[in-house]
Amino acid sequence: MHNKYPSLAAIILIAFAAGIAHSATPDKNSSFTDADYAAHVKELRKKAADDQFTVIVTPPFIVIGDEAPAAVKRRADATVAWAVKKLKDAYFDKDPNEILDIWLFKDKDSYQRNAQRLFDKKPDKPFGYYSGRDHALVMNIATGGGTLVHEIVHPFMAANFPDCPSWLNEGLGSLYEQCGEENGQIHGYTNWRLPGLQEAIRAKKVPSFKALCSTGTNDFYEKDRGTNYAQARYLCYYLQQHDLLKKFYHQFHKNRREDPTGYNTLKSVLARDDMDAFQQDWEQFVLKLRFPE
Repeated sequence: MHNKYPSLAAIILIAFAAGIAHSATPDKNSSFTDADYAAHVKELRKKAADDQFTVIVTPPFIVIGDEAPAAVKRRADATVAWAVKKLKDAYFDKDPNEILDIWLFKDKDSYQRNAQRLFDKKPDKPFGYYSGRDHALVMNIATGGGTLVHEIVHPFMAANFPDCPSWLNEGLGSLYEQCGEENGQIHGYTNWRLPGLQEAIRAKKVPSFKALCSTGTNDFYEKDRGTNYAQARYLCYYLQQHDLLKKFYHQFHKNRREDPTGYNTLKSVLARDDMDAFQQDWEQFVLKLRFPE
């Protein structure tokens, strides 16, 4: 990953015990100004005044990390700013409706200890999570940047497609858990969810795409959660590999009132009336995939 995000002509320096943070230029379409970010950082200093954090303004986020300042800057540029730019290029017109904090804790101990101390919550996920209550993405960055990119998708989806069904919200987010850049665009690769999905396909336990698209929020997250995530991810992966993913997203967004589940739009974009036959083709496609690639 690499970053082409512009930097301010006049760099804002923020002393935060262990680090000096550099600000990047807010997007010209953003509703937040340099003054907004400066005020937000001032409040952050009150929250963690005695801690060894480096704080970097990376619109529309604030990145806060307890690794070495150079490492925090590298993650802010190469992961956060890169993902923001590529996701906006592909899908999203609007920034999130508020400035959000991205807390990058250097290891498992720091992640658990600081999440409990700063947010009064013991993490229930090993990699990281998004907290609407705390207006924050909280990460154990030692596990890698994949979960971070996944979680960045969600506030953008909330701002641009608030009624997006869970299957696409999580399918698109999880697609970019393992990602890079190809031909100037963000690109998802196979990941750890693949073997479990292949096993479920062989056991004939994967539901129809009509059933997947029809899942409400509770059903998606509570029933066959692992299969739902994996099926949604690898449907997005299939669409990506056939150069249909961006077309599907934008057409679904346009048709969302008439087609709230996305199923009819999916059929249209695939140009497939017989979705049972498509599912058989998709399953054969998935069974041929490998991770690592």
